[in-house]
Amino acid sequence: MPQINTADFKRGVKIIIEGDPYDILECNFVKPGKGQALYKTKLRNLLKGTMLDRTYKSGDSMEEADIRRGKGSYSYRDGNSYYFLDNETFEQYALPTESIDKYMQFLMEGTEVELMFWNNQLISMVPPQHVVLEVTYTEPAARGNTATNVTKGATVETGVEVQVPAFIEAGNKVKVDVESGSYVERVNI
Repeated sequence: MPQINTADFKRGVKIIIEGDPYDILECNFVKPGKGQALYKTKLRNLLKGTMLDRTYKSGDSMEEADIRRGKGSYSYRDGNSYYFLDNETFEQYALPTESIDKYMQFLMEGTEVELMFWNNQLISMVPPQHVVLEVTYTEPAARGNTATNVTKGATVETGVEVQVPAFIEAGNKVKVDVESGSYVERVNI
């Protein structure tokens, strides 16, 4: 397996620790007055989602994780799994609901996603940053509530409620940030 030196550590680099792939989220170079330089890292386990803080000495090397990214699309949900289609090989892969449930509430069948593979096994899905969804229900705006940033709840086509400005009506399309679940803008299509 390829080795990576601590001098090459930076955000986004994937390494193997105790047999599991980790993503480097932060890497800070520290040079104390005496002794060897250190690299303080914050890592996320790509299989379990757990966080880890580790410090490495200058000159150390770690095994680099062979992570492959590919384009895919969300297919369907069946019980405790979500299924995705790899657009390159046309194979179906499943991910457990608990690992990605937060994002799936905004995705429609057929939505393009990025798939992350390790040892030819799907380990993660990266959703698009924004999705455009149609508002299926919202209360009418109260007259005179346009002077300030008044928001109201609106149900979108996936069944999730999103806070939107008062001028949004049923039938409008809105752009939603998948990470935060917040309204971005009204979309005219």
